[in-house]
Amino acid sequence: MKLVALSFLSSSFLYAQQLPPAEAPLPMPHAHADAPTLHMNTTEVLVPTLVEKKDGDVVYGLRANDFVVEDNGVAQKIRVQEEMDTAPVSLVVAFENGGASELEFDKLAKLGPLLDLFLSDHRSQVALMGFDSDQQLIQDFTGDSEKVNEALKQLQPGDGGAAILDTVSAAVDLLKTQPKEYRRVLLLISEERDHGSKHIKPAELVQKIGGSEVLVLSVSFSPMWAELAHDVKDSGDDRTTGMLPALLAIVQGFRKNIAKEVAQMSGGEYLTFTGDKRFQEQVMRAARHARNRYLITFSPSDPTPGLHTLRVRTAENYGAKVVARANYWLEEQ
Repeated sequence: MKLVALSFLSSSFLYAQQLPPAEAPLPMPHAHADAPTLHMNTTEVLVPTLVEKKDGDVVYGLRANDFVVEDNGVAQKIRVQEEMDTAPVSLVVAFENGGASELEFDKLAKLGPLLDLFLSDHRSQVALMGFDSDQQLIQDFTGDSEKVNEALKQLQPGDGGAAILDTVSAAVDLLKTQPKEYRRVLLLISEERDHGSKHIKPAELVQKIGGSEVLVLSVSFSPMWAELAHDVKDSGDDRTTGMLPALLAIVQGFRKNIAKEVAQMSGGEYLTFTGDKRFQEQVMRAARHARNRYLITFSPSDPTPGLHTLRVRTAENYGAKVVARANYWLEEQ
């Protein structure tokens, strides 16, 4: 079992000034040149899949013959785990603390109790990663909610950068250190566009995410909306799958809205917010959906190396929306 990853922001600067000085960030783990390449096993591709009605309710009780999974347009023989995802979770919360994100610190300071919704299993754990032009490991993996709450209340503003590409890459590396039986989830809380990444190129990140089983949940804010305290009208729910047939299309999407693209690639969700209430609602929604995914697996009928495009749908029309990973990457064996 593997996991999902999301990002957030919290606590006002004035409030932070009243707190004792924050401890120095922990050193970030860095991948070495001789580290093993993360890649999808050609014998088993994992496709976490959410089936959601228009009113937000999840469709339960579906079996393998209720789904159609196409790999590069070819239907696959699939298996569906009978129970919903019950594995423990390793969650990395990566939140932007540079640029305009300081305006969202008050929300992040209240994030701790919401993270408990992801960590319902007593073995589950969470790590906190802040980022501006660089990444800081603020809290290593822990199941201690008190440590998490304290860390979130002592956030410090960073520089003007938002190195999202580098951060997602670092979060995948961090999740790669977790036990294989855990679901790996990234919760990304950030603006939509990258500013300042210098360690990984978009095409390389496509390969890295496509070769992992990390689920990315993106909760995004707009710097302009944050500054104007404007109401966001785009709910971010237009989540079509299998519509990025080429690497170039995904890379182009990264330039427009990387938070949305990485979520769609992994089969996660892209949500937006302004205001405390909306932020809390979106995090709760992401947490609920993270556990309510069907775990579909298949062995590719065509194990050609490179980017594969997936399309997942239900065999019957249930009047529901299907959210599943759009792509995966096969390494040359």
